[in-house]
Amino acid sequence: MGPKATAVFFDKVIERTAADRDQEHLDMIILNHATLPDRTEVILNNRDEEFLQEVRRDLELLEHAGVGNIVIPCNTSHYFYHEMQAMTRVPIINMVEETLLEIRHLYGENSRIGIMATNGTVRSGVYDKGCAANGLNLVKPDEAVQKRIMDIIYQVKSKLDADVQEVEAIVRHFVHELECDCVILACTELSCLTLGDEAAAYCVDAMDVLVRRAIERSGKSVREGR
Repeated sequence: MGPKATAVFFDKVIERTAADRDQEHLDMIILNHATLPDRTEVILNNRDEEFLQEVRRDLELLEHAGVGNIVIPCNTSHYFYHEMQAMTRVPIINMVEETLLEIRHLYGENSRIGIMATNGTVRSGVYDKGCAANGLNLVKPDEAVQKRIMDIIYQVKSKLDADVQEVEAIVRHFVHELECDCVILACTELSCLTLGDEAAAYCVDAMDVLVRRAIERSGKSVREGR
């Protein structure tokens, strides 16, 4: 879900798998269903069934292919996680849940967590519920900052690039002005950008967490130090 994000996810799995030759990498099936309805628009306009009907066929196809796990590198789609999991016997690795477990491990309970995500993800409440369950405090941006985040996300979707300095400025806003311990990059389009070391040190990238879990649950080891 998101052609560029899907490509970046695949590259990251290759880079992070501890392998020295082709045969030591994961066998993967990539289903790039680019024409799926925009997840944010679906959520905000109550068009859930339209999306679920489309994704049902994808899940059935992957199950028929005999995959061991399914990953969906799209945070917003996890608003429908339970409905999607009910459609297939294959485990869908929960990107949101795994990211918040990682943050609780790294920063502890009662941490203040900023979020950079689509309007759909923010308004869906998927991270609110997860933070509450894990004893974390979610800090959302105000309307003006959220608009800047959405502009960046759709720049990546349309131009495959965006102003990295703008992203870094928003990270600093969360950390220094809103007193957050870390910031979740909770949109896989943001994962397509390379941040400077200073900003990256405060970020937990949901896609990176998903990459590691996908490798581990597929029986491989994660290459450290990248």
